Amino acid sequence: MNQDIRVGLGHDTHRLEPGGPLRLGGIDIDFDYHLAGHSDADVLLHAITDSLLGAANLGDIGMLFPDDDPANQDKDSAVMLTAACDLIRDARWRVVNVDCVVLAERPKLVPYKQQISNRIADLLAVLPEQVGLKGKTGEKTGGVGQGEIMQAMCVCLLCRD
Repeated sequence: MNQDIRVGLGHDTHRLEPGGPLRLGGIDIDFDYHLAGHSDADVLLHAITDSLLGAANLGDIGMLFPDDDPANQDKDSAVMLTAACDLIRDARWRVVNVDCVVLAERPKLVPYKQQISNRIADLLAVLPEQVGLKGKTGEKTGGVGQGEIMQAMCVCLLCRD
């Protein structure tokens, strides 16, 4: 059995609350709502973090950064992702690529996609071409479609370094 590659899946959901800016993919977006959570609630970076940790069998974001720990209040999710990257590198894994989906009725991600992809690539120490990013709406149904929540999913591929 080949143990030189691993796939990981990450998911996160946060409520949208009035007042911006929106923190998504490590950047601030001018928007009327922000994501609510113990940290900065960046659903996209949380999903990526969990995908990496899962692929390397190193737990999950909640194990590393529990939401009942006051030290994690308002923590920058880029710090969490960087810590996960350090752990996977220490375990001799390298990111081949990530493919992400953000589920949100608004804002439209097209104007921000390149900036978000570039930021994620910087955090992962990969090329922007190794970061897939798509935006999907909820078609006016469910929590996403009603603008109550935002979700993100990510799949990653790791290989032995």
